[in-house]
Amino acid sequence: MKAAFLPDRGVVKVSGEDARSFLNGLVTTDITLLEPGLGRFGALLTPQGKITADFLITEAPAGHGGGFLIDTPRALAQNLADKLGFYKLRAKVAVENISGSMGVLAAWDGEPAMKPDLAFADPRLEALGWRILVPEELKQKVADLIGADLVDSDAYEAHRIAMGVPRGGLDFMYSDAFPHETNMDRLHGVDFDKGCYVGQEVVSRMQHRGTARTRIVRITLEDFSPETGVAVLGGDKQVGAMGSTASGHGLALVRIDRVADALDAGHSLTAGGLAIRLTDPNDVRTPPKQTVA
Repeated sequence: MKAAFLPDRGVVKVSGEDARSFLNGLVTTDITLLEPGLGRFGALLTPQGKITADFLITEAPAGHGGGFLIDTPRALAQNLADKLGFYKLRAKVAVENISGSMGVLAAWDGEPAMKPDLAFADPRLEALGWRILVPEELKQKVADLIGADLVDSDAYEAHRIAMGVPRGGLDFMYSDAFPHETNMDRLHGVDFDKGCYVGQEVVSRMQHRGTARTRIVRITLEDFSPETGVAVLGGDKQVGAMGSTASGHGLALVRIDRVADALDAGHSLTAGGLAIRLTDPNDVRTPPKQTVA
């Protein structure tokens, strides 16, 4: 088993007697289903339905003060805390960015020998493994406890990319992408049966009308890794842009209808003048059935 401390991740804590209902009325995932030891994937959206911040969230046990702990990009943690505070109004909640004292350890390729209190299985994909919220100075101790080899965060990045899971800021831009475009609907990040939340009308409309035409897809590379943002061409027409790459795998944000048309016409996909290929051509054709964890 491998474990890596992720320096790009931060933690926001939301506590107080109204914390559960407060969060549930704001974010895309069903917070009522959370309990200690479980995690869910979700996002806070703009009223127009675009992603402000995406995150993994778990409930802290009473021994750790209770409340909810949000594992989110560290660069967005304070902004997320501020936005949640803006929505607080008279709700009995406290919102705090605790990224200075709490971080995120990812563990994969096996089962933990023991599960620390703030550990939960990654709800996006089983193969992504586990998340453990822990101060950075305890990363080696926790890795030893769970029976994992502590490795560099680059190893987790390569694993994430190989699994086809996008990362905001690299594979899509915050405040510019809808959940469907980043595959949140396929990664258990949107609950279509829960009540209202910020941006819910737009997301529900895209789901029911099937209007998502842009998606992040998996790319297989040969002997090169195009830079993030390089245009993906289908024949001589731009169909998307490259995202993150590692170890022969990559992600690209593409217009799936244009990619499908290019492939049907016998055109090759290229990026930076070199050939690339879809890891699974079905990624631009029949979408997998949407499920919620």
